[in-house]
Amino acid sequence: MADNKTKPTASSVPAFIDAIPDEAKRADAKALAKLMQRATGEKPKMWGPSIVGFGSCHYTYESGREGDMPLAGFSPRKTATVVYLNTGFGDYDALLAQLGKHTTGKGCLYIKRLSDVDRKVLETLVVKSVAGVNQSDPSGAAAKRYNGDAQLGAQRLRRD
Repeated sequence: MADNKTKPTASSVPAFIDAIPDEAKRADAKALAKLMQRATGEKPKMWGPSIVGFGSCHYTYESGREGDMPLAGFSPRKTATVVYLNTGFGDYDALLAQLGKHTTGKGCLYIKRLSDVDRKVLETLVVKSVAGVNQSDPSGAAAKRYNGDAQLGAQRLRRD
């Protein structure tokens, strides 16, 4: 089985954010880092070359593939900032309706500009996602589904 490429690194989060060429995306990344640190209670850490992650949890797919991933995170991409949440969006329809301009896919939330969304609603989504991981049985015995996506299959999450 292939190794997970997205792992925590020793790279500097402030240096990564400061190197974002687009001034607006850089400002959004700084604000999002503060929001997510507040929402997760975790300090930011680089995961791979381009994901700012907060905290860590372990996953195991039904296929047997397993690894670690951030409890929550984001990556400022060219077309949108991707916000990674580990519980999918199935239970958050009401919050997503209040969020503002965004799109979703599996465990990802895509935001073009932070000014397009209600930051309090975004922070609530992050808090609820982290709470969902924490609630899914600290031993890792409880199975979770990403947004009901059968292709991803049931996975187990355990907060490290």
